[in-house]
Amino acid sequence: MTTRFGIGRSGKTRAATLPLYQASVARAREAHWYEAGAVPDTVDGRFDMVAGILTFVLLRLETAPEGPEPSARLTERFVDDMDGQLREIGIGDIIVGKHIGRMMSMLGGRLGAYRAGLAPGGDLEGALIRNVYRGEAPSPAALAHVASRLRPFHAALAATPVAAILAGMLP
Repeated sequence: MTTRFGIGRSGKTRAATLPLYQASVARAREAHWYEAGAVPDTVDGRFDMVAGILTFVLLRLETAPEGPEPSARLTERFVDDMDGQLREIGIGDIIVGKHIGRMMSMLGGRLGAYRAGLAPGGDLEGALIRNVYRGEAPSPAALAHVASRLRPFHAALAATPVAAILAGMLP
């Protein structure tokens, strides 16, 4: 059993994901996404960027034999953070579970969309319009900015050892 604070049977491995989660959130909060990339600097826009960066990290972890457990712990950490964020903005206990379920569905959808978008012949820009911009295309320059940052991020993650990623050393 694991509690919100990572105490319990898997507490050690869950605690090990803290540097990676913090690095992912810091990457998602970089100003260029919101300025040059025109991602809305709103609760939804910040969620979309955190979920996007986290998705790229999860896609990398799924390619590694040692990836499933850290992926699960990283996802649990995301859920805990989102739970806390929802409560902080005043959403009550009865509704939090529904919001978390919807967020997990959105994260799962992004995994599929970005996996397909990054595949040869894939449409990453289309996936970004649907998931980061919620269906409303930004200017071509803004979209190009986000895509031109995420493609090399994906390639650099693939070349980075999982141990370094888990330590929060994102490329």
